[in-house]
Amino acid sequence: MSVHTLTLLGSTGSIGTSTLDVVSRHPNRFRIFALAGHTRTSVLAQQCAAHRPRYAVVAGEKEAAELRRLLAQQNSDTEVLHGAQALSDVASAPEVTGVMAAIVGAAGLAPTLAAAAAGKTVFLANKETLVMSGRLFMDTARQNRARILPVDSEHNAVYQVLPRDFNGDLDAHGIDNIILTASGGPFLHTDLREFDAITPAQAVKHPNWAMGQKISVDSATMMNKGLELIEAHWLFSCPPARLEAVIHPQSVIHSMVRYRDGSVLAQMGVPDMRTPIAYCLGLPERIASGAAKLDFAALGGLTFHQPDFARFPCLKLAYDAMHAGGFAPCVLNAANEAAVAAFLRGQIRFTDIARTVAHALEHVPAGEPESIAALVSADTETRARAEAFFQAA
Repeated sequence: MSVHTLTLLGSTGSIGTSTLDVVSRHPNRFRIFALAGHTRTSVLAQQCAAHRPRYAVVAGEKEAAELRRLLAQQNSDTEVLHGAQALSDVASAPEVTGVMAAIVGAAGLAPTLAAAAAGKTVFLANKETLVMSGRLFMDTARQNRARILPVDSEHNAVYQVLPRDFNGDLDAHGIDNIILTASGGPFLHTDLREFDAITPAQAVKHPNWAMGQKISVDSATMMNKGLELIEAHWLFSCPPARLEAVIHPQSVIHSMVRYRDGSVLAQMGVPDMRTPIAYCLGLPERIASGAAKLDFAALGGLTFHQPDFARFPCLKLAYDAMHAGGFAPCVLNAANEAAVAAFLRGQIRFTDIARTVAHALEHVPAGEPESIAALVSADTETRARAEAFFQAA
């Protein structure tokens, strides 16, 4: 049995902590090379004590000094690094065989791309990497023989029910379309007249999943599903017209693939991210995840219906950006990140998130993104335009 040497980007977030929970169940299979935790130094120090990585990476000098102090108290020999370059360094280090890419948002783009360029196995949980730089990232992975394994529950579900020899050609494998399921979030049945008054505290209370604040708000607006559709487009070489989103409030079926013969294959399980994480980490074996078993007798029922764009305008904007291509998905993501952050600060209303994104999509640069620098420039410009839109509102 080979040992995976892992770097965890975003180790203190929900995906990171779930990954470490799975890893701790299989101590003979995995070794932690580096943990990256941004500003959560106390949590990162606890993780270092438990997993003894060679490196720990934080945001800046202030966090690095605090983490060194905490590690000294436990006589840890983990070396502390800080800054964006350090993230790329620990993601591409020769000793590393796999990288869990779980940094939320555009900040995860550069180190995830560095891992792909170094030919690593990338456990992809940072959807913004593919949203912002789909063609660039996938080309980099192919050229360097990096293996991309989807961790997001929806994409992992699709991956599990695709043919094992799937090569990106839907027609050759008899596939009609790919269906991503969505819970609908906490406001699936809320009166639309109440949306202006939705608070951050209400928006981050997801009915099924335990997630971070940003992704929870994205679930409430269904932007999260829109980003996942764009991600699926690149992961599975699936044309936008053959991608579908359906609301499934129980979050038991995580996604489906419809085949030409009328068969629909679905992956099911309790809503627990440890399941897709364990699937990716364990391949080609299935290893224990710690997730509860699905009790069919207790389910009661499974329901599905089409999303309403009047209730979820962000989903429609994501569809539009996916069809437009070019820089549009990058602009969509940047405007959404800026808007969600402003909403969580109490600066704008819940309904202003979609308005901000729609405004940004009126100013998409022409052409195709050919470099990280071009994407970063579009991202920066879009965030500035979003901030100006907040101030003028």
